[in-house]
Amino acid sequence: MGHPSQPDPGEAQIARCRQCGESSGGELFCAHCGSLQRPATDYYLFFGLKRALALDTADLQRRFYELSRKLHPDRFTQKGAHERQYSLEAAAILNDGYRLLRDPLMRAEYVLKQEGFDIGEQRSKDVPPELLEEVFELNMALEELRHGDEDARGQLEEARDRFLSMRGSIDKELDTLYRRFDDTQDRAVLQQVRSVLNRRRYVRNLVNEVEKELAKEGQPAQ
Repeated sequence: MGHPSQPDPGEAQIARCRQCGESSGGELFCAHCGSLQRPATDYYLFFGLKRALALDTADLQRRFYELSRKLHPDRFTQKGAHERQYSLEAAAILNDGYRLLRDPLMRAEYVLKQEGFDIGEQRSKDVPPELLEEVFELNMALEELRHGDEDARGQLEEARDRFLSMRGSIDKELDTLYRRFDDTQDRAVLQQVRSVLNRRRYVRNLVNEVEKELAKEGQPAQ
């Protein structure tokens, strides 16, 4: 009596269309019958994009609008229960994925999480010493303004402008690191990205704090 045949290991990996049973080709819509498949939860896979930190946002937008048309609810009112459910899942992934991938900071954090890097709150050890001194002076000026010393307002406006300039420089640094990672896929570069993101998050919080205090009297800072 012969041994039972074993399934081809590669066969188990082939995604089969629930509608026609053929290989769906790994696409959102079956390559054979065109029915909607269970959507990938990975945002890059969902949009058919190569994972990269530096994305062509115009191409991302084009893909978003194209998928929005294909996933319009009216297209699925007469479909079976599975396709209707898949369409709801796909619509949620479409909107969440587009919102995240078009933002360069959220996109970088997404890739870092995929690679196992911890994305936590800003820690003081990630802040350059020269920035710590500025933060100390900023806190003094904030306290003075809160106690009614209007002379501190000009100092805070100058500090805000410096931090905004610093934020712009950090964004340029990130852009360079994004492209370097895309070229090399080096995890050491991702570690640098993580550190710079932490620094940017810290600077963003400083800008927000200053603008919030300045907005308490007069018009919000522009």
